[in-house]
Amino acid sequence: MIKFIAKRLGSGLVVLFVVSALTFTLLYTSSGSIARNILGDQATPEQVAFKEQELGLDQPLATRYFAWLGDSLSGNLGASWFTSEPVANSLATRIPVTMTMVFTAMILIAICAALIGVAAAVKRGWVDRVVQVGAIVGDSIPGYVIGVLLVTLLAIQLGLFPATSTISPGVGPEAWVYSMTLPVIALLINGVTGGAQQIRSAVIKQLERDYVRTLRSRGIGEREILFKHVLRSAAPAGLTVLSLQLIGMLGGVVIIEQIFALPGMGPLAVTATGQSDLPVVMGVVMYTVVVVIVVNLLVDILNGWLNPKVRVS
Repeated sequence: MIKFIAKRLGSGLVVLFVVSALTFTLLYTSSGSIARNILGDQATPEQVAFKEQELGLDQPLATRYFAWLGDSLSGNLGASWFTSEPVANSLATRIPVTMTMVFTAMILIAICAALIGVAAAVKRGWVDRVVQVGAIVGDSIPGYVIGVLLVTLLAIQLGLFPATSTISPGVGPEAWVYSMTLPVIALLINGVTGGAQQIRSAVIKQLERDYVRTLRSRGIGEREILFKHVLRSAAPAGLTVLSLQLIGMLGGVVIIEQIFALPGMGPLAVTATGQSDLPVVMGVVMYTVVVVIVVNLLVDILNGWLNPKVRVS
Protein backbone atom coordinates (compact mmCIF):
# COMPACT_ATOMS: atom_id res chain seq x y z
CA MET A 1 0.00 0.00 0.00
CA ILE A 2 2.87 2.37 0.79
CA LYS A 3 4.38 1.76 -2.65
CA PHE A 4 0.97 2.40 -4.22
CA ILE A 5 0.59 5.72 -2.37
CA ALA A 6 4.17 6.75 -3.23
CA LYS A 7 3.52 6.15 -6.94
CA ARG A 8 0.33 8.19 -6.86
CA LEU A 9 2.03 10.99 -4.93
CA GLY A 10 4.92 11.02 -7.40
CA SER A 11 2.49 11.26 -10.31
CA GLY A 12 0.74 14.16 -8.60
CA LEU A 13 4.00 16.07 -8.14
CA VAL A 14 4.84 15.59 -11.82
CA VAL A 15 1.40 16.91 -12.79
CA LEU A 16 1.86 19.90 -10.48
CA PHE A 17 5.24 20.75 -12.07
CA VAL A 18 3.96 20.38 -15.64
CA VAL A 19 0.82 22.44 -15.02
CA SER A 20 2.77 25.19 -13.27
CA ALA A 21 5.30 25.39 -16.13
CA LEU A 22 2.64 25.46 -18.84
CA THR A 23 0.47 27.97 -16.99
CA PHE A 24 3.41 30.26 -16.29
CA THR A 25 4.51 30.12 -19.94
CA LEU A 26 1.03 30.79 -21.32
CA LEU A 27 0.32 33.65 -18.92
CA TYR A 28 3.57 35.48 -19.44
CA THR A 29 3.71 35.03 -23.22
CA SER A 30 0.09 35.89 -24.03
CA SER A 31 -0.44 39.02 -21.93
CA GLY A 32 1.22 41.47 -24.30
CA SER A 33 3.19 44.25 -22.64
CA ILE A 34 2.50 43.47 -18.99
CA ALA A 35 4.17 46.63 -17.70
CA ARG A 36 2.16 48.85 -20.06
CA ASN A 37 -1.06 47.06 -19.07
CA ILE A 38 -0.30 47.93 -15.45
CA LEU A 39 0.80 51.54 -16.04
CA GLY A 40 -1.73 52.39 -18.75
CA ASP A 41 -1.41 53.79 -22.27
CA GLN A 42 -0.13 57.17 -21.04
CA ALA A 43 3.08 55.70 -19.60
CA THR A 44 6.35 56.69 -21.28
CA PRO A 45 8.75 54.06 -22.66
CA GLU A 46 11.13 54.88 -19.81
CA GLN A 47 8.43 54.19 -17.21
CA VAL A 48 7.51 50.95 -18.94
CA ALA A 49 11.14 49.83 -19.03
CA PHE A 50 11.60 50.70 -15.34
CA LYS A 51 8.45 48.77 -14.42
CA GLU A 52 9.60 45.73 -16.40
CA GLN A 53 12.91 45.82 -14.58
CA GLU A 54 11.13 46.22 -11.23
CA LEU A 55 8.94 43.17 -11.91
CA GLY A 56 11.82 41.14 -13.36
CA LEU A 57 10.15 40.99 -16.76
CA ASP A 58 13.41 41.88 -18.49
CA GLN A 59 14.82 38.45 -17.60
CA PRO A 60 14.44 35.31 -19.74
CA LEU A 61 11.20 33.37 -19.23
CA ALA A 62 12.96 30.25 -17.93
CA THR A 63 14.89 32.31 -15.37
CA ARG A 64 11.68 33.92 -14.15
CA TYR A 65 9.88 30.56 -13.89
CA PHE A 66 12.57 28.81 -11.88
CA ALA A 67 12.88 31.85 -9.62
CA TRP A 68 9.13 31.72 -9.03
CA LEU A 69 9.29 27.94 -8.51
CA GLY A 70 12.05 28.26 -5.94
CA ASP A 71 10.16 30.95 -4.04
CA SER A 72 6.87 29.03 -4.18
CA LEU A 73 8.48 25.95 -2.65
CA SER A 74 9.24 28.07 0.41
CA GLY A 75 5.67 29.42 0.52
CA ASN A 76 6.41 32.73 -1.20
CA LEU A 77 4.04 33.06 -4.17
CA GLY A 78 4.96 36.67 -4.81
CA ALA A 79 2.82 39.76 -4.35
CA SER A 80 -0.06 41.31 -6.26
CA TRP A 81 1.08 43.81 -8.89
CA PHE A 82 -1.83 46.10 -8.04
CA THR A 83 -2.30 45.88 -4.26
CA SER A 84 1.19 44.67 -3.23
CA GLU A 85 -0.52 42.20 -0.90
CA PRO A 86 1.33 38.86 -0.70
CA VAL A 87 -0.45 36.25 -2.79
CA ALA A 88 -0.20 33.73 0.04
CA ASN A 89 -2.10 36.12 2.34
CA SER A 90 -4.80 36.68 -0.29
CA LEU A 91 -5.27 32.94 -0.67
CA ALA A 92 -5.21 32.30 3.09
CA THR A 93 -8.13 34.66 3.71
CA ARG A 94 -10.26 33.28 0.88
CA ILE A 95 -9.54 29.54 0.79
CA PRO A 96 -11.45 28.83 4.06
CA VAL A 97 -14.61 30.38 2.59
CA THR A 98 -14.47 28.38 -0.63
CA MET A 99 -13.38 25.13 1.01
CA THR A 100 -16.08 25.38 3.69
CA MET A 101 -18.75 25.78 1.03
CA VAL A 102 -17.39 23.10 -1.31
CA PHE A 103 -16.72 20.41 1.29
CA THR A 104 -19.97 21.02 3.16
CA ALA A 105 -21.89 20.67 -0.10
CA MET A 106 -19.84 17.63 -1.07
CA ILE A 107 -20.47 15.82 2.23
CA LEU A 108 -24.21 16.45 1.90
CA ILE A 109 -24.15 15.37 -1.76
CA ALA A 110 -22.34 12.15 -0.87
CA ILE A 111 -24.82 11.28 1.90
CA CYS A 112 -27.96 12.19 -0.05
CA ALA A 113 -26.74 10.65 -3.33
CA ALA A 114 -25.81 7.40 -1.60
CA LEU A 115 -29.16 7.11 0.17
CA ILE A 116 -31.21 8.03 -2.90
CA GLY A 117 -29.11 5.96 -5.32
CA VAL A 118 -29.19 2.82 -3.17
CA ALA A 119 -32.94 3.23 -2.58
CA ALA A 120 -33.56 3.57 -6.32
CA ALA A 121 -31.42 0.52 -7.11
CA VAL A 122 -33.02 -1.69 -4.46
CA LYS A 123 -36.66 -0.54 -4.57
CA ARG A 124 -36.83 0.19 -8.30
CA GLY A 125 -40.37 1.10 -9.45
CA TRP A 126 -41.49 4.71 -8.94
CA VAL A 127 -38.47 5.56 -6.77
CA ASP A 128 -36.14 4.61 -9.62
CA ARG A 129 -38.16 6.62 -12.14
CA VAL A 130 -38.17 9.70 -9.91
CA VAL A 131 -34.38 9.51 -9.52
CA GLN A 132 -33.82 9.20 -13.26
CA VAL A 133 -36.11 12.13 -14.03
CA GLY A 134 -34.48 14.15 -11.26
CA ALA A 135 -31.05 13.43 -12.70
CA ILE A 136 -32.11 14.78 -16.09
CA VAL A 137 -33.69 17.89 -14.58
CA GLY A 138 -30.80 18.50 -12.17
CA ASP A 139 -28.16 18.19 -14.88
CA SER A 140 -30.07 20.54 -17.19
CA ILE A 141 -30.33 23.42 -14.70
CA PRO A 142 -27.05 25.29 -14.09
CA GLY A 143 -26.06 25.94 -10.49
CA TYR A 144 -26.09 29.70 -10.94
CA VAL A 145 -29.76 29.58 -12.04
CA ILE A 146 -30.64 27.70 -8.85
CA GLY A 147 -28.60 30.26 -6.92
CA VAL A 148 -30.50 33.19 -8.41
CA LEU A 149 -33.84 31.50 -7.69
CA LEU A 150 -32.84 30.85 -4.07
CA VAL A 151 -31.75 34.46 -3.57
CA THR A 152 -34.96 35.77 -5.10
CA LEU A 153 -37.31 33.49 -3.16
CA LEU A 154 -35.66 32.82 0.22
CA ALA A 155 -33.59 35.98 0.65
CA ILE A 156 -35.35 38.86 -1.10
CA GLN A 157 -39.01 37.82 -0.93
CA LEU A 158 -39.14 35.81 2.31
CA GLY A 159 -36.12 37.38 4.05
CA LEU A 160 -35.06 34.10 5.65
CA PHE A 161 -31.40 34.49 4.69
CA PRO A 162 -29.15 37.41 3.74
CA ALA A 163 -29.06 38.10 0.00
CA THR A 164 -25.31 38.73 0.18
CA SER A 165 -22.62 37.33 2.41
CA THR A 166 -22.03 38.78 5.87
CA ILE A 167 -18.75 36.89 6.31
CA SER A 168 -15.86 39.11 7.34
CA PRO A 169 -12.81 38.75 9.60
CA GLY A 170 -13.82 38.20 13.20
CA VAL A 171 -17.49 37.34 12.64
CA GLY A 172 -19.05 34.50 14.60
CA PRO A 173 -20.23 31.10 13.35
CA GLU A 174 -23.81 32.35 13.00
CA ALA A 175 -22.81 34.65 10.13
CA TRP A 176 -21.01 31.76 8.43
CA VAL A 177 -24.05 29.49 8.73
CA TYR A 178 -26.49 32.07 7.37
CA SER A 179 -24.16 33.11 4.54
CA MET A 180 -23.28 29.54 3.54
CA THR A 181 -26.75 27.98 3.61
CA LEU A 182 -28.07 29.18 0.25
CA PRO A 183 -24.83 28.59 -1.72
CA VAL A 184 -24.57 25.08 -0.26
CA ILE A 185 -28.20 24.35 -1.15
CA ALA A 186 -27.57 25.54 -4.71
CA LEU A 187 -24.57 23.23 -5.07
CA LEU A 188 -26.46 20.38 -3.36
CA ILE A 189 -29.46 20.53 -5.69
CA ASN A 190 -27.23 20.73 -8.72
CA GLY A 191 -25.01 17.82 -7.68
CA VAL A 192 -27.08 15.29 -5.77
CA THR A 193 -29.27 14.11 -8.66
CA GLY A 194 -26.37 13.25 -10.94
CA GLY A 195 -24.49 11.54 -8.12
CA ALA A 196 -27.54 9.51 -7.13
CA GLN A 197 -28.01 8.38 -10.73
CA GLN A 198 -24.41 7.15 -10.99
CA ILE A 199 -24.53 5.36 -7.63
CA ARG A 200 -27.82 3.77 -8.64
CA SER A 201 -26.25 2.40 -11.82
CA ALA A 202 -23.21 1.06 -9.92
CA VAL A 203 -25.39 -0.71 -7.32
CA ILE A 204 -27.69 -2.22 -9.96
CA LYS A 205 -24.65 -3.51 -11.84
CA GLN A 206 -23.40 -5.25 -8.69
CA LEU A 207 -26.83 -6.67 -7.84
CA GLU A 208 -26.89 -8.37 -11.25
CA ARG A 209 -23.50 -10.04 -10.74
CA ASP A 210 -23.20 -13.81 -10.28
CA TYR A 211 -21.71 -13.56 -6.79
CA VAL A 212 -24.92 -11.91 -5.52
CA ARG A 213 -27.01 -14.80 -6.82
CA THR A 214 -24.58 -17.23 -5.19
CA LEU A 215 -24.88 -15.45 -1.84
CA ARG A 216 -28.66 -15.51 -2.09
CA SER A 217 -28.63 -19.24 -2.86
CA ARG A 218 -26.69 -19.79 0.37
CA GLY A 219 -29.48 -18.18 2.34
CA ILE A 220 -27.65 -14.96 3.21
CA GLY A 221 -30.05 -12.10 3.92
CA GLU A 222 -30.57 -9.22 1.51
CA ARG A 223 -29.47 -6.63 4.06
CA GLU A 224 -26.14 -8.40 4.65
CA ILE A 225 -25.59 -8.85 0.92
CA LEU A 226 -26.26 -5.18 0.30
CA PHE A 227 -24.21 -3.63 3.07
CA LYS A 228 -21.37 -6.13 3.32
CA HIS A 229 -20.78 -7.00 -0.33
CA VAL A 230 -22.67 -4.89 -2.88
CA LEU A 231 -21.92 -1.43 -1.44
CA ARG A 232 -18.23 -2.24 -0.98
CA SER A 233 -17.98 -3.35 -4.61
CA ALA A 234 -19.99 -0.35 -5.89
CA ALA A 235 -18.13 2.19 -3.74
CA PRO A 236 -15.17 2.77 -6.11
CA ALA A 237 -17.48 3.88 -8.92
CA GLY A 238 -19.38 6.15 -6.55
CA LEU A 239 -16.18 7.65 -5.15
CA THR A 240 -14.90 8.37 -8.65
CA VAL A 241 -18.13 10.14 -9.60
CA LEU A 242 -18.15 12.21 -6.40
CA SER A 243 -14.50 13.19 -6.87
CA LEU A 244 -15.24 14.37 -10.41
CA GLN A 245 -18.19 16.37 -9.07
CA LEU A 246 -15.97 18.00 -6.45
CA ILE A 247 -13.36 18.93 -9.05
CA GLY A 248 -16.04 20.37 -11.32
CA MET A 249 -17.51 22.22 -8.36
CA LEU A 250 -14.23 24.13 -7.91
CA GLY A 251 -14.97 25.87 -11.22
CA GLY A 252 -18.68 26.27 -10.59
CA VAL A 253 -18.21 28.04 -7.26
CA VAL A 254 -16.70 31.01 -9.09
CA ILE A 255 -20.16 32.04 -10.29
CA ILE A 256 -21.91 30.96 -7.07
CA GLU A 257 -19.57 33.12 -5.00
CA GLN A 258 -20.22 36.06 -7.30
CA ILE A 259 -24.00 35.65 -6.91
CA PHE A 260 -23.88 35.52 -3.11
CA ALA A 261 -20.98 38.00 -2.76
CA LEU A 262 -18.91 35.48 -0.84
CA PRO A 263 -15.28 36.58 -0.21
CA GLY A 264 -13.87 33.34 -1.61
CA MET A 265 -11.55 32.30 -4.41
CA GLY A 266 -14.07 33.08 -7.16
CA PRO A 267 -14.04 36.90 -6.88
CA LEU A 268 -10.27 36.83 -6.42
CA ALA A 269 -9.81 34.80 -9.60
CA VAL A 270 -12.17 37.01 -11.62
CA THR A 271 -10.56 40.25 -10.45
CA ALA A 272 -7.01 39.01 -10.96
CA THR A 273 -7.77 37.70 -14.44
CA GLY A 274 -9.44 40.95 -15.48
CA GLN A 275 -6.47 42.98 -14.26
CA SER A 276 -3.85 40.55 -15.63
CA ASP A 277 -2.49 40.28 -12.09
CA LEU A 278 -0.41 37.25 -13.03
CA PRO A 279 1.11 36.40 -9.61
CA VAL A 280 -2.39 36.13 -8.16
CA VAL A 281 -3.62 34.12 -11.15
CA MET A 282 -0.72 31.71 -10.72
CA GLY A 283 -1.55 31.36 -7.04
CA VAL A 284 -5.20 30.57 -7.81
CA VAL A 285 -4.21 28.01 -10.45
CA MET A 286 -1.75 26.30 -8.10
CA TYR A 287 -4.33 26.17 -5.32
CA THR A 288 -6.82 24.52 -7.70
CA VAL A 289 -4.28 22.00 -8.98
CA VAL A 290 -3.19 21.07 -5.44
CA VAL A 291 -6.81 20.48 -4.40
CA VAL A 292 -7.42 18.32 -7.48
CA ILE A 293 -4.26 16.28 -6.82
CA VAL A 294 -5.12 15.77 -3.14
CA VAL A 295 -8.69 14.72 -3.97
CA ASN A 296 -7.52 12.26 -6.62
CA LEU A 297 -4.88 10.88 -4.24
CA LEU A 298 -7.44 10.32 -1.48
CA VAL A 299 -9.85 8.66 -3.93
CA ASP A 300 -7.07 6.39 -5.24
CA ILE A 301 -6.16 5.41 -1.68
CA LEU A 302 -9.79 4.63 -0.80
CA ASN A 303 -10.26 2.69 -4.04
CA GLY A 304 -7.05 0.78 -3.38
CA TRP A 305 -8.27 -0.10 0.10
CA LEU A 306 -11.70 -1.17 -1.14
CA ASN A 307 -10.39 -3.04 -4.18
CA PRO A 308 -6.91 -4.65 -3.89
CA LYS A 309 -6.87 -5.19 -7.67
CA VAL A 310 -6.40 -1.42 -8.07
CA ARG A 311 -3.19 -1.54 -6.06
CA VAL A 312 -1.89 -4.45 -8.14
CA SER A 313 -2.69 -2.71 -11.43
